[in-house]
Amino acid sequence: MTKTPDWESIEHAFRAGSLSIRSIADHHGIAEGTVRKRAKKHDWQRDLTEQVQQEARRKLVRAKSAQDAVRTDAEIVEEASSEAAAVVLRHRVGLAQWRSISDKLCAALADMDVTEDNHDKFSRSLNAGVDAQLKVIKGERQAYSLDEPSEGEEDAKRVERVEISIVGQDATDTGD
Repeated sequence: MTKTPDWESIEHAFRAGSLSIRSIADHHGIAEGTVRKRAKKHDWQRDLTEQVQQEARRKLVRAKSAQDAVRTDAEIVEEASSEAAAVVLRHRVGLAQWRSISDKLCAALADMDVTEDNHDKFSRSLNAGVDAQLKVIKGERQAYSLDEPSEGEEDAKRVERVEISIVGQDATDTGD
């Protein structure tokens, strides 16, 4: 006998937007396509993502501030920015590892002789390599904040910020 999915719970998870559709489907033991079809049929919108993220941030700030009694804004900003920077730096390390793996696959495919016997495997490997490369590039652009200008940021300032994030220091700084 087949267990009926908890559609109310699935809809809540879908609309919250914090989990991928695949994760939701896996958690409830159904196919991803089934969730997508139900969402389309009932016009579910993943419209709560921003609200969920804001509330999660608010809870994290409140939980931390309740532990620390009265703190200055500067202390709060310093701690939050340090935690955010640590996360981004961990992402950058992980992305560097994936970049290395992607580069190795690219080199292996470049050296591979394509024959009648292996063209299908080559094609699958090539698709996987391109997919991996695109994901690494997207991750790097996010980790280095290359695609999102700060509010009111001028192009020259954005270029300077991107240079600093890549080089690690102001490109005009000679170190003297």
